[in-house]
Amino acid sequence: MSVIVLLADGVRADTLTSALDAGALPSMARLRSEGGLHEVTSTFPSVTGPAYTPFLMGRFPGSVGLPGLRWFDRAREACSFPDYSRSYVGYQMGAVNRDINPDAPTIFELVPESAAALSMITRGLPRSRQIASLTAASAIRAAVTHFRGDVDAWLDVDREISQKVIARVQSRHSPYVFAAFMGVDKMSHAEGQDRMGVQKALRIIDDTVGALLDDRDRDRAGSATRIWVASDHGHSPVSHHEDLQRVIDGMGYRALAHPWVLRVGANVAVMVSGNAMAHVYVDLARRDRPFWDGLDVQWRSLAEQLNARDSVDLMLVPLSTSSCAVWSRERGRATVSHDGDRFSYCMGEGDPLGVGREFTGLSAAEAHEATRFTDYPDSVVQIAKLAGASRAGDFILSATRGWDFRARYEPIPHMSSHGALHREHMLVPLLLDCPVARQPRRTTDVMPSALAALGITVPRGLDGESFV
Repeated sequence: MSVIVLLADGVRADTLTSALDAGALPSMARLRSEGGLHEVTSTFPSVTGPAYTPFLMGRFPGSVGLPGLRWFDRAREACSFPDYSRSYVGYQMGAVNRDINPDAPTIFELVPESAAALSMITRGLPRSRQIASLTAASAIRAAVTHFRGDVDAWLDVDREISQKVIARVQSRHSPYVFAAFMGVDKMSHAEGQDRMGVQKALRIIDDTVGALLDDRDRDRAGSATRIWVASDHGHSPVSHHEDLQRVIDGMGYRALAHPWVLRVGANVAVMVSGNAMAHVYVDLARRDRPFWDGLDVQWRSLAEQLNARDSVDLMLVPLSTSSCAVWSRERGRATVSHDGDRFSYCMGEGDPLGVGREFTGLSAAEAHEATRFTDYPDSVVQIAKLAGASRAGDFILSATRGWDFRARYEPIPHMSSHGALHREHMLVPLLLDCPVARQPRRTTDVMPSALAALGITVPRGLDGESFV
């Protein structure tokens, strides 16, 4: 038995559905006919890297130490002097494995002889089983491709990944294979998700599926091979780029942000992901999280000023490790909280998440259902999990449609962004080659389902449930 998971990084559920219906992806259409295409929720922040943790660890990223693509280490425990910050865009990508919670196993640790291509998380995966790994020459090539802004070169990278994954599967048995294809995401940033470049990237993945299906058809034992295709986040068009660091500087503070994080006297850290979400850390000299009640008047004023900006759709203000205020300048304020695995939504001064009702003590599955058809699917659970994470910001921003929070230093000028709580970012496809025993809800369900399919005991404490 084996499970192969192909990650079409950045494709929306509706984009994949349209391509399948148009007959552009015949191999993936076969998967849909044999199993089904499901629309599931990703994770907040909906951004490459952190959004891989559901697939590889069965958990939301904040709870395992990855609150975003960039974050500030207030406790000074993981990051070093002088900036105490982390960015997984660049050389610090190698820190992911030591940043994630050592008590939370990866699927590579649970499934011996696994293999992976372009996985940001590789703990438990020896270099010999990292197909086209982000190391040495391939890492340099990926970095040059990224920072040069050469989006067409990413399609060449995807083609190479495809060839190596196919060769690996044909040459030796690996019970679990994970392969990430970056072309859709890169093309979406550069051109938008509705352009031809995205279709080219999807066809590379479809060709990969076709080769894997042909190999399975030739091998009688191959009928026990599962082939799944999924995505980690979606995309939406962006036309306004808010330079969040400069905005905060203009309010009389000194903000540090990547790539230039060495700033004397900085008292605010701006950590953007995707680029439609951001963690904002204040009073940087403190080693402990102050939460709202522990903030001085100047930081409360900053929060109010940020919430008033057109670029900010939702402002999340953690109140404690178990509760978070949710602000919207147009829809009022509410509170999200959790008690263990039970979640609540209290509409104190409005309904910023558009749920339409309050609820108390719902399970994660019930809370998912309560928010599934809103503009912010699964928002209550996602907010509760991220806001309570020890490395999360003092304020967490989710951008307004058409906006993001980074105006400089992007190799590819963004026509499309992601990272926020909007439907376009949070809803992703899950294409399976077999019927399910339970309707999948989240990308966190993929890892325990793969374990169940392989007959391996699923660890306790995961945020996902098996649909096998």
